[in-house]
Amino acid sequence: MSEPAPRSYSVSEITRLVRGVLEEEFYGITVEGEISNFRPSSTGHLYFSLKDEEAVLSAVMFKNRIFGLRFQPGDGMKVKASGNLSVYARRGTYQLICESMVRSGEGELLAMLEKRKAHLAGLGLFDPARKKPLPLFPSRVAVVTSPTGAAIRDILQVLRRRNAGMNLVILPAPVQGEEAAELLARQVRRANEFQMADVIIVSRGGGSLEDLLPFYEESLVRAIAESEIPVISAVGHEIDVTLADLAADVRAPTPSAAAELVSASRLELATRVRSLAGAISESLGGRLQRIRLLLVQFSREALERSFRQLMQPSTLAVDSAREDLCRGMEESLAPMRHRLQLLTQSICDASPLAILERGYAVVSRQETGGVVSSAEQVRLEELLRVRLHRGALMASVKEKKNNEEL
Repeated sequence: MSEPAPRSYSVSEITRLVRGVLEEEFYGITVEGEISNFRPSSTGHLYFSLKDEEAVLSAVMFKNRIFGLRFQPGDGMKVKASGNLSVYARRGTYQLICESMVRSGEGELLAMLEKRKAHLAGLGLFDPARKKPLPLFPSRVAVVTSPTGAAIRDILQVLRRRNAGMNLVILPAPVQGEEAAELLARQVRRANEFQMADVIIVSRGGGSLEDLLPFYEESLVRAIAESEIPVISAVGHEIDVTLADLAADVRAPTPSAAAELVSASRLELATRVRSLAGAISESLGGRLQRIRLLLVQFSREALERSFRQLMQPSTLAVDSAREDLCRGMEESLAPMRHRLQLLTQSICDASPLAILERGYAVVSRQETGGVVSSAEQVRLEELLRVRLHRGALMASVKEKKNNEEL
């Protein structure tokens, strides 16, 4: 029985299989090595190799990940690159897709600084409630920095351009090295002790993480946090955020920006005042116009018209209700009026006067006034009073007859 022939793979198939194994097994790894063949592309991506004594690994960092770099990579630098292994199918090579990169030894340093940051934050040194507002027009500014560094030159240039009349006190101190943090802290405390300024700027130019270490030291952070004078921290580049920045009342991205914060341009202030005055005048004018329009609605004629318009529906409703009530009362009284007429007629018909009007008379005895209803009640020759419908008669009885004789 013959053995089955071995399976044949295409180049694409075997590349996909290898790529799947690499990307699944080597995800989220960190590789330490020396940068070589560093070549930034025109599209913003970084291409380079990582090497040691025995091997070389291709690597790439795409431009959307470069913003997190704290240093400028270059040949010969020893770094730790974190990311994922992948296969570049067109060349049949594998490479490291870098998500982040730090210089060797920097990772341990960053971990130590994060631990210190958490400790100082727990002490409340970064609490926003501690931060003090900057004075609007400071007349004296103290700058704690190296007297020969680029930071002081940038600050002086901005102050000369924007507000030459400001008093500037330079408190010199080294901005890197082992003793720098203590000396910087001492100058901050000195400015407070002698009330040397309205605002303190603690500043230095950019540099590597190692260069900025003094601004992570607890002694300087405490001096800044405890300062009674507002402190502006302007350390490193815009992407650098030190512990001194967190403790300061205000963080400026650059020394020049710190100088601009404390030196409002007179021309700028005048323009701002004019702009605010115009805005206030426009706002007041608009409000007055609206008030005038509102007051027109409260004139005597307008109020009378509004009152009529307001009362007209109620008046119409009252008139309609009154008419309905009168109509209802008329309809209810008609049967009663008719009945009253009938009763009145019945009463009138039963009245003795009505009977007299029909020709009857009422006969009464002259002596007693009693009504005579029978011939037996009177005597012959007795005077009787005969009441007619109109007037009365006096009669004498001459003869009496009973019913049978009539």
